[in-house]
Amino acid sequence: MIKTKNKKFIKSFGKNLSALRKKAELTQEDLANDADIPLSQVGRIERGEVNTTISTVYVLAKALDIKVTELFRF
Repeated sequence: MIKTKNKKFIKSFGKNLSALRKKAELTQEDLANDADIPLSQVGRIERGEVNTTISTVYVLAKALDIKVTELFRF
């Protein structure tokens, strides 16, 4: 299996997540708690260091009270 990552896309996703989190007036810790994921993972996603799973995308959207598609509008 070939593992291909689009670093630009992953970084853009992270920047958008950060902007949406700040718009919701949440800290990374708040978002991590609401999404029930590790705080360090939120930071890594926002910095574009990890290619997150679709399950994590789903819980992040629920925690932000937005549609999943909003996380991909960048």
